[in-house]
Amino acid sequence: MALAVASVANAQTGAGMAAGTASAASAPAAGPRVQCVAKEQSGDSLADKMAKDIDAKLTGRVSSVGLYENDSKTGITCQYHATWHFYAASAIKVTILAALLRKAQEAHRQLTATEKSLAWEMITESDNAAATSLWNEVGISGMQHLLNLVRMKQTKLSYAWGLTLLTAHDEWLLLHTLSVQNKVLDKASRVYARYLMAHVVSYQRWGVSAGAPRGVTVHIKNGWLNYPSDTNWIINSLGIFTATHRVYTIVVLTHDNPSEGYGIDTIEDAAEAINHDLNPGTATTATPPVAHLGMPDEVIR
Repeated sequence: MALAVASVANAQTGAGMAAGTASAASAPAAGPRVQCVAKEQSGDSLADKMAKDIDAKLTGRVSSVGLYENDSKTGITCQYHATWHFYAASAIKVTILAALLRKAQEAHRQLTATEKSLAWEMITESDNAAATSLWNEVGISGMQHLLNLVRMKQTKLSYAWGLTLLTAHDEWLLLHTLSVQNKVLDKASRVYARYLMAHVVSYQRWGVSAGAPRGVTVHIKNGWLNYPSDTNWIINSLGIFTATHRVYTIVVLTHDNPSEGYGIDTIEDAAEAINHDLNPGTATTATPPVAHLGMPDEVIR
């Protein structure tokens, strides 16, 4: 196992402080750093390249960023402020879906037609009314039960679901649970969740999908919210990338973005570096255009 580290030039002011409501993990004394770890010595060179490439993309950005990447093929994991807290916005909807599926499993039943309809709207269209309905159905205790099972110990639920505090590390745990065999979600639940994430409407498929290669299925969910002001955007993107005999995940959470577009650019710059390094010489799909810039996907009351 080898560790590759690249230092980011800019010390990101306020990083990890979710609008002043939650304390971030202590920043390293030497400043923020991107770390990439290879399981095998043969991956050392790629891990080093990935650390440097991600660092280069984040250098100079004013966004506060939390990042986690893991790839089953190369055995490389990259982290950047992975334990810092960020407001969830609609990224929490994947957790709501997982909690709903777990609740149904424990009741030894399938999702009802109404639940399926709401789940489809919540994930593929980021519908907030559907999310609120399922959030209320699962309940805070049901949500916490799912977090406990997945060992997402860093996630802090809020009664306003969009203000739940996430970390890149915990979101990776969630995506991993949706990707591989485990005792929390059975195969049918995992396949269903990934199916919904693979059918997100085209204009919401920006983010970690940037630079994804052709032939890889991208399962994605994003969140975008201006809070607590119009000049402070929370932009998040979660993705599972699947192909034959391979799965990799990318989580990028951001805060302190002066605009929605700026935050999206920060995420896509980092994602492009990751996707290109993991898939050298592979043709990539075009990143879908972003629609409705300047419009949050939810309202915090």
